[in-house]
Amino acid sequence: MAPTRTLLSGLLGAAALLLSVQSSVAAADRQTVDYHGLRLTVPADWRVVDLDRDPAACLRLDLPTLYLGHAGTQSECAGRAVVNRADTLHLEPLDGAPERADVPTVTVETATALPEAPHPSASNELRYALLRPGVMATVSYGDAPDAVRRVLTRARALSASPGAATPDPRPATPAVAPGGAGHRGVQEAFKGEGFDACTAPTQQAMDTWRTDSPFRAIGIYIGGRARACAQPRLTARWVERQAAAGWHLMPIWVGPQPWNSSSTGLSTDPSEANGQGREAAEGAVDAARSLGMPEGTVLYNDLENYTDRVTWDAPVVAYLTAWTERLHELGFRSAAYVSVSSGVKALSAHYHQAPQAMPDVLWAARWNLSASVGDADMGLPRGTARWAGPRRAHQFRGDHNATYGGVTINIDRNWVDVDPAALGPIGGLPPLS
Repeated sequence: MAPTRTLLSGLLGAAALLLSVQSSVAAADRQTVDYHGLRLTVPADWRVVDLDRDPAACLRLDLPTLYLGHAGTQSECAGRAVVNRADTLHLEPLDGAPERADVPTVTVETATALPEAPHPSASNELRYALLRPGVMATVSYGDAPDAVRRVLTRARALSASPGAATPDPRPATPAVAPGGAGHRGVQEAFKGEGFDACTAPTQQAMDTWRTDSPFRAIGIYIGGRARACAQPRLTARWVERQAAAGWHLMPIWVGPQPWNSSSTGLSTDPSEANGQGREAAEGAVDAARSLGMPEGTVLYNDLENYTDRVTWDAPVVAYLTAWTERLHELGFRSAAYVSVSSGVKALSAHYHQAPQAMPDVLWAARWNLSASVGDADMGLPRGTARWAGPRRAHQFRGDHNATYGGVTINIDRNWVDVDPAALGPIGGLPPLS
């Protein structure tokens, strides 16, 4: 996440290990890959990445790719939002596949038995537990899932191994049922340093950084159509363990953005942007509930920087105020991650029009290396009462590798001063001058 952030498609190189085994070019426009008893034909321009051979590879959602095997550390991930989502397919053994509370999962016998109508997904991701081959298939797409679903449905079964057992489909079941009690400790009052990363770090990394780093808060991407990286490690159990360890969690939704893109763009029409804001809030709440996060949790909307304020200020404000109002209706609190040079200015300029619909918490991006949430660092007028008190976060350093206890993660660095309990009744915050 950054004032202007897109993934650089030129940084491929060593990030992807192309399969040389079980892959052959069948024709100029396609390639054939055998995996776990399945034979698939994918477009020739797709990357094929073997995660068993390259566990550090990032499951990027902006490049057409077939990923094979369980995700590893994903230590090569950088970036937080993408302009264009691509068709990707991730196949892994069903045995050992993690629960994905953030992605709808359907259990079927084979790839040819996929439901005709795909399950709606606010994050443009679908998941199929294929019982007969024992494969978990995660589909990611840009505008529509049709093309990548066709790749999956046309997969042919190879000869089954003698005595092969039907796998247990339970990995597809969320660890915490939606609407459950949730993890009450996900957002205790916090003041101090935090970080955000494109993917949920491994448990070993979280434990090491809890001991050896200065961080006690983490921003974690729970969904959204512009999310840059897959989240195969993000489960209700992961959330529960971090909350129990004392981490302050900042759940982030990467919805439509102020740029022109059919897959990830925000509408320039404020009335349409209003509807997109409500839709984003509903998707974020569904994901948060599936991850065991209780009502009252502050949910953050990542809205990236823009330079054309004449075009984007009005739809940005309409989107973020609708996001806030819908979250309040659903019992959650609202926050916005915006750049000091664009989103902060837009919200400040329109604050007087609808103070009750402004985000409860403001997260400002300004990479000035100042660990502070003072007015100047937040891009706010000196002495303002807006977002005063424990209602601010400041991203003061962007995209860089940080190492603690021998564990390196690509992060953004933040100073956080947020207390959900001090925000007042949901939807009933007093107007501030």
